[in-house]
Amino acid sequence: MIRAIVTDIEGTTSDIRFVHNVLFPYARKRLAAFVKAQQESEPVRAALDDLRVEIADPKADTDTLIQTLFRFMDEDRKSTALKALQGHIWRDGYLNGDFTGHLYPDVLPALEAWRAQGLDLYVYSSGSVAAQKLLFGYSDAGDITPLFSGYFDTHVGAKREEQSYRNIAAHIGAPADTLLFLSDIHQELDAARAAGWHTLQLIRGEPDAHSQHRQVASFSDILPEQIAL
Repeated sequence: MIRAIVTDIEGTTSDIRFVHNVLFPYARKRLAAFVKAQQESEPVRAALDDLRVEIADPKADTDTLIQTLFRFMDEDRKSTALKALQGHIWRDGYLNGDFTGHLYPDVLPALEAWRAQGLDLYVYSSGSVAAQKLLFGYSDAGDITPLFSGYFDTHVGAKREEQSYRNIAAHIGAPADTLLFLSDIHQELDAARAAGWHTLQLIRGEPDAHSQHRQVASFSDILPEQIAL
């Protein structure tokens, strides 16, 4: 029996185009000025120190760090420091009403139904926990953060690594075979399955011919009570 569902965001609950066409350009345009203005303030200073550790250059100056961040964005690097800084910039955008977090229309009804069934809901994304809470706190449907019991980012590990899902299961305190992971990326689902989880792949476009996971087109197609039968 499924006791908890952990969902990805980008391409799963939310259109990947919102992230790439709205959030990423918004942060990129403001990154340099934001870092220069906030570099001596927490939590920006801590993120920059983490970046110095990540690039093994403890004496890197601000200009070097900014150029590194731009390079990481170009590479779509899943850098914890970059994700943290992006989240701080996006916070201003959400608070100013520059955008709201996109949700596919099938997501909220399903989340509400699963919570009503007594399931715990969690989020696991490469974006920082702060950014996750902003997206769901300022979503198209309003603040839906009360639906979630917790959030995970790359502090628990990379999403394509089996150990990450073992770490999440330990945090949740539930056996792996009672957990369901939802994602649009089959390599992430491979890692979750290797850790003993149940998996479902959200396909918002063409089927994934390279996937060995069950594929669904909508959250409304997911019936957790039938998955472990």
